[in-house]
Amino acid sequence: MDKKPIAESYRRNAAILEIQDLSVTFRQRKGLFQSEDLPVISRLNVTVNQGEIVAVVGASGSGKSLLAHGIMGILPVNARISGEMNFLGEPLTTERICKLRGKEIALVPQGVTYLDPLMKVGAQVREQQPGKEGKRRQKELFSAYGLPEKTEERYPFECSGGMNRRILLSTALMERPKLIVADEPTPGMDLGQAKRAMADFRAFASQGNGVFLITHDLPLAISAADRIAVFYAGTTVEEAPSSDFASEALLRHPYTRALWRAMPQNGFQAIPGTQPYVKDMPKGCVFGPRCPKFTKECLGDIPMRAVRQGTVRCILQHDEHKIREARESKDAQKAQEEREVQKYAGGR
Repeated sequence: MDKKPIAESYRRNAAILEIQDLSVTFRQRKGLFQSEDLPVISRLNVTVNQGEIVAVVGASGSGKSLLAHGIMGILPVNARISGEMNFLGEPLTTERICKLRGKEIALVPQGVTYLDPLMKVGAQVREQQPGKEGKRRQKELFSAYGLPEKTEERYPFECSGGMNRRILLSTALMERPKLIVADEPTPGMDLGQAKRAMADFRAFASQGNGVFLITHDLPLAISAADRIAVFYAGTTVEEAPSSDFASEALLRHPYTRALWRAMPQNGFQAIPGTQPYVKDMPKGCVFGPRCPKFTKECLGDIPMRAVRQGTVRCILQHDEHKIREARESKDAQKAQEEREVQKYAGGR
């Protein structure tokens, strides 16, 4: 899946989605006459440019789905949002979200309960395109994702969980939005169907659109996305080009490096401890209690800062010698792959 030239060709154009210092809190009752605010997302920053797939990765419970709901304007009434969200250069206000939702901004939700249980799935997918063209497009998408033709006459409860996820994905791709927010779109799909979904997202982005992919599947994010924002305990701790995940030394934050080491091909190593609950957030760095390089300086305020071609919320000074070695190794590996391809092509 060739993603670099496509994304770079749009890099100078205006961003589709810009999120700056986004915080989300929930007001919760505490006793009969008191309430308290629970911070679930804090100071989040992420941008989706034209032609890009940007993935947000993190463990379950880190607040990824709440971020998707915040973008779509479907958070519960007790939620409070601060910070800035811009879509195509203009503020994404509540009124504007209502006008754009399902048209210029489409959601692939994580839960299959978004489907109407009393309406046949084919009619739901075609709801915004009821004519012949809508019927043709729906059949095309169902066929692409391995859904039998008779599926369109079924109700959601007559379909498996994996089928319903593919139906939701088809619904998002029916329209011609500028931005797709995909919240865990591939569980329940086999490898071929998941790859097809990612290829469709890439084709969608290549037309000057954007995809905001929310997932806990780091290998999927690395293979599909142009950039990856790493989410931990309700905030972004790093944003990096997906190519940086070729080597641990190219990554910036200890948590991102821990995720890299946890992948099967990198040793399947776990780190002690658990992600903190929103009521028990540590001071300073949210990863501090689990970080092997924690110091007292980590107890202060830690803003995002630019490091090479990414950003990180960490005060660590990285070993530039190891970074240079990792880059040289990656370049050498790429050159070797190119030589193998040329050798194969010349021998045909």
